[in-house]
Amino acid sequence: MDPIFIVVLVIALALFFDFTNGFHDTANAMATPIATGALRPRVAVAIAAVLNLVGALLSTQVAKTISVDLINKDVTLLPTMVFAGLVGAVLWNLTTWILGLPSSSSHALFGGLIGAAIVGAGFDAVNFVKVVEKVLLPALFAPAIAALAAYLATRLAYLITARSQKQRAANGIGTGRGSFRVGQIFSSGLVALAHGTNDAQKTMGVITLVLVTAGLQSSGDHVELWVVLSAAAAIAIGTYSGGWRIIKTMGTGLTEIKPAQGFSAETSTGVTILASSTLGFALSTTQVASGSVIGAGLGRRGGRVRWGKFGNVVIGWVFTLPAAALVGALAALIINIGPFGIIIDAVLCLGVTIAIFQISNRNKVNAKNVISEVEGASEVISSARQRKLVARTEARKAAKAAAKAAPKTKAQTTKKGVK
Repeated sequence: MDPIFIVVLVIALALFFDFTNGFHDTANAMATPIATGALRPRVAVAIAAVLNLVGALLSTQVAKTISVDLINKDVTLLPTMVFAGLVGAVLWNLTTWILGLPSSSSHALFGGLIGAAIVGAGFDAVNFVKVVEKVLLPALFAPAIAALAAYLATRLAYLITARSQKQRAANGIGTGRGSFRVGQIFSSGLVALAHGTNDAQKTMGVITLVLVTAGLQSSGDHVELWVVLSAAAAIAIGTYSGGWRIIKTMGTGLTEIKPAQGFSAETSTGVTILASSTLGFALSTTQVASGSVIGAGLGRRGGRVRWGKFGNVVIGWVFTLPAAALVGALAALIINIGPFGIIIDAVLCLGVTIAIFQISNRNKVNAKNVISEVEGASEVISSARQRKLVARTEARKAAKAAAKAAPKTKAQTTKKGVK
């Protein structure tokens, strides 16, 4: 099969993955401003798309992590194996999207590439030291750092704006916390910009990697301008065209996130990702944003962790990379069958993609079939207000049950008296 045709096929699939990344992850940047009413959904998605485009043009450090650090220098990885890795990433990304499972597009990409590389060239092909340094350790510490920053920022915001009920009654001045909605316009934009600097670069890195493996580029220490522009455009288009499915659930799912919390969470997320992009750390925007939302939830008085929900979110995070690696490895095994292996992979990938989009068009969007990962993380925290509402609901149910049981008891007593 013509090597140039394979390279073109890989580039096309990489850009499609970038597109799916846009509608799978980027809408998370706008979860809290939509929930608090700071931005309307259509405006929020448009802003996210533009800032993703701008962010993708600012840096290439994360791209070099993939094109240079992921695979050992003395290993020759065929373009077909890169294609298999992308198949694993795309299929896992779309499957988790339609099922509403917590996942990371970034970890799906790394998992798919690692699984395919192991099948194609053995375990020695993967630079596991760099994987730990640039992927796994940031995945562990970045959400925790963002959560701590959001917690402290939320506590500070509530402390600065605190007024007693007596003071508010006396002068008629509220806390002023609603003004944080204006700040959210800028803080959510910061998250979208940061997402572009990190996630779009991963596609740039994959394309650069396949150009190097095909001998069309001497080394992966630089990214061609056309690669930067195409990856930036793909993630921006994906953001605007696909984000609506997630946005619909975000608009109501995060009602317990107040403007002060939203501002704190978004600022913490944006700063954490921007700092990591500068250092070349390949983060999951979903995980960082979720950590910030959890931290902001705890920062508000009365916030408590629902450890069962927290466990579900963490399991989703941990499961993504190995699951995508397995799919990538299977795709690589199919390619190893013979010359038509890559065609079989391409047909399977196209067929599953079409089927998933057909299902998404037929089914109504609701919390059962699609849920934002950030929305899922927000459910980890229960507020004092939520607990009061649950207690009232339980009390009403108990009262109704008692009222229904009372006539029966009275009737039974009357019958016994007659006897």
